Amino acid sequence: MRAETQNTVEAIKKSLKLLGQRMDWETAPHRLEEFNAMIEDGDLWSDPARAQKLMRDRQMLMDAVETYRKIDRDLTDNVDLIELGEMEDDAEIVSEAEASLKSLREFAAAKELEALLDGEADGNDTFLEINAGAGGTESCDWASMLARMYVRWAEKKGYKVELISENPGEEAGIRSAAYKISGPNAYGWLKSESGVHRLVRISPYDSAARRHTSFSSVWVYPVVDDNIEITIPDNEIRIDTYRSSGAGGQHVNTTDSAVRITHLPTGIVVTSSEKSQHQNRANAMAALKSRLYQLELDKRNAEINAQHAAKGEAGWGNQIRSYVLQPYQMVKDLRTSCETSDTQGVLDGDLDAFMAATLAMDVAGKSRAEAQADG
Repeated sequence: MRAETQNTVEAIKKSLKLLGQRMDWETAPHRLEEFNAMIEDGDLWSDPARAQKLMRDRQMLMDAVETYRKIDRDLTDNVDLIELGEMEDDAEIVSEAEASLKSLREFAAAKELEALLDGEADGNDTFLEINAGAGGTESCDWASMLARMYVRWAEKKGYKVELISENPGEEAGIRSAAYKISGPNAYGWLKSESGVHRLVRISPYDSAARRHTSFSSVWVYPVVDDNIEITIPDNEIRIDTYRSSGAGGQHVNTTDSAVRITHLPTGIVVTSSEKSQHQNRANAMAALKSRLYQLELDKRNAEINAQHAAKGEAGWGNQIRSYVLQPYQMVKDLRTSCETSDTQGVLDGDLDAFMAATLAMDVAGKSRAEAQADG
């Protein structure tokens, strides 16, 4: 077997080992039998919430077991084919099996990455907020570019994107925007994007064509599902209504339909301004509950808490990623050193490499912390 092919085989084995560890392969078949026995219980659906959670957990385990078995089976089959082809001096069989192993390596690597999304809320839908920072019109324009980037990314994933609120800039772009993004592991993927994003470019708003630096901040927090109960006393919130300032039209600014909710103990403010007042109130309350849930997650997860605490003001010294369009082309994540010169691809939503690098770094950090605690 060629050295390159052997390296491919070892990479697949490494991914397979991690997949087995994440699902606890030794006990997985037994746990699947337990799930199947519980589902046969005639009283299961007397508690719909519990039943739905049980069905989701069972399906996730079934998918994990099936993926593990497929990778293991395909690896064995293709290695056997290569050995057979080499014994019979059949270059065509060897070539086809090597090509299959390369595809399997990519598949296994993708599944390995998905397996890292095992945080408490990683599987949830997510809210995404973007706010322009230092830089005036430049930052408002940059915020709109970030909004487009994340919408493109979500659409490529097949996620549903809903605009919750938007506050336009005075001359261009947006001062702020909030989205709800729905799909498998939406929060797990996007949570690494929380932080300050820095843009360097020749300003299209500067008649002297000088280079400008702009900042915008991104907040990501999970949508609270029905299995998570968050109670907010009425005396802890203030609800204000105001006139929407969305796109033009004959009905704009004629009714106070937009809703702003302030959580008094924490100072958290959420808004919704895209639909009826009733819907806006529901959207804003859902967003507030999710923000409060995120705070609780932060308390229990030191690394996530450190990321949010370090985010600070949207300006110099607090950025997590730089997007440089002038004098050269480069996007670089300052936490992982992951970088690319394909700036247009990134701005068009090609963010998986950055998310994967941060996710792997977080998992490695947790593993080290656990090892130190065990020691």
